[in-house]
Amino acid sequence: MGGARNRSGPQPDPTSGRSDRRGLSLTALPAEGFTGETPDFPLPDLADREREVWEQAWRTPQAAAWAAEPWRQRTVAMWVRWSVRMEASDASAALGNVVVRFADQIGLTPAGLKENGWKVAADVVSEKRATAKKPTATARPRSRFKVVNGDDAG
Repeated sequence: MGGARNRSGPQPDPTSGRSDRRGLSLTALPAEGFTGETPDFPLPDLADREREVWEQAWRTPQAAAWAAEPWRQRTVAMWVRWSVRMEASDASAALGNVVVRFADQIGLTPAGLKENGWKVAADVVSEKRATAKKPTATARPRSRFKVVNGDDAG
């Protein structure tokens, strides 16, 4: 399972036979995002932009996991606060690192998804809907039939 610290060594592959034997699997998050109620912001002095980012964050697939693990809400709120501060033109690179680390912790990055053992489920219904063949207006129903000579039948 990697080394002694987070991200030291390779992450386990959930599709490997060894992971199957160890019972390691990824938790599927809904591709359509979280549809539940957005909790109250747990930090004091909520700014308007923080409220907006908080609401957006709670519509992500990861929010489904946060709702099941309420102890993560403060970390999500810290990511919101620091990411809003990162939007300022004079934000430092150090602040950028803080925002990325919080994003990893709450699963908003590909590395964070993997660290948390989460995977955004494929939205099979919308994929099928997008790839379904739509009838063309010029196609006539009879054009699908093949004319067979009576001598060839039988």
